[in-house]
Amino acid sequence: MPRRLFVDLNPLSHSSDFRLLFSGQLVSTLGSQLTVVAVPYQVYRMTHSSLNVGLVSLAQLVPLLVFSMIGGSVADTHDRRRVLMVTELLMALTSAGLAINGSFGSPALWPLFVLSAGSGALAGFDRPAFNASIPRMVLTEDLAAAYALWQVQLQVGTVVGPAIAGVLLSSAGLSTVYWIDVATFVVSFASVAAMTAQAPLAGAGRAGWKSVVEGARYLRGRQVIQGVFLLDIDAMVFGMPRALFPALGLGVFHGGARAVGFLYAAPGAGALVGALFTGWVNQVRRQGRAVIIAVVFWGLAITAFGLVHSLWLALVLLALAGWSDVVSAVFRNTILQTAIPDSLRGRLSAIQIAVVQGGPRLGDLESGGVAQALGAEFSVVSGGVACVIGAFLLAVALPGFRNQQAPDTEAASAPR
Repeated sequence: MPRRLFVDLNPLSHSSDFRLLFSGQLVSTLGSQLTVVAVPYQVYRMTHSSLNVGLVSLAQLVPLLVFSMIGGSVADTHDRRRVLMVTELLMALTSAGLAINGSFGSPALWPLFVLSAGSGALAGFDRPAFNASIPRMVLTEDLAAAYALWQVQLQVGTVVGPAIAGVLLSSAGLSTVYWIDVATFVVSFASVAAMTAQAPLAGAGRAGWKSVVEGARYLRGRQVIQGVFLLDIDAMVFGMPRALFPALGLGVFHGGARAVGFLYAAPGAGALVGALFTGWVNQVRRQGRAVIIAVVFWGLAITAFGLVHSLWLALVLLALAGWSDVVSAVFRNTILQTAIPDSLRGRLSAIQIAVVQGGPRLGDLESGGVAQALGAEFSVVSGGVACVIGAFLLAVALPGFRNQQAPDTEAASAPR
């Protein structure tokens, strides 16, 4: 079969359920990104404190990490469609609360923290259910393409949403932005309601911490799954220098706030382009090796980024890093969801969420600490080199992951 260039649309044409899930989340992700921009913007306008902006982000992160563990258990023991319907409605209510608070002449600060924390907790139930639902909807041979499409909708939201938010905040105001987010949650709810049921398999057991521990124990001795998590941690902790972008934009590239904004946007732009050109992923058999190569490429791009003093070249290198990251994400998701039984997909997806959300923040701490001691450029370069070395060490230490191959497509289940 000839290799495709552009993203493979077969999962959308083969599965009506995936088509509904994808379209609803494309709209909802755009709306959620409006709120991602609006909340810190409102907090800063009210307090003029960057510390408070960081604290409101922390208020959302901690509940997400805590509740994703139990949320994964719920996704494995309940109808995932119903879980999604409930969480989408409740998340719409949190955005409605933000809209109501924002409509007052003197809005209160505490609802921004409380509602952000509530939204993070609900996302802990929402995201594992979404991730665990996809393998039931598409043919095994279409799974990599399905996760490539999922990356497209995520990156479209990440790139386009903030730009729209900036326009709306300056023209329509905070309350309008939040109400639009509410409307996008309603669209997502309607798309999920139209899907077929995602009932748990027989003998799924009951949700609870015992179930959570069972999911964590499944990792023991399974190099394929361990590699999915450890390669991502390696890339994000050592090779994600986003905490240094302000220092680099101002002190190295001398481009002011515009340069800082470009540095933050470049990896996402590269990831979006990379996701659009993933038509070839279904043809890759050695998926574990593909992840290792992508992480090495990420580390090399970040290392080169730390060595250049031209802004445009730095942006190109960050975009290439973003491209490699989205390729890694597609294969990591595919490997994870095909290597575990359906009865554990929610719980293992929850662990993945903790890795994806926590890794970059640990990377902020690592890069910031090294930069404080030895300088920003040294921090970037050393982090990129450490990422490459870490990828090679993990490749040697985890031969089961290194040799992992795409599953036999004859085992594919019929899409709905």
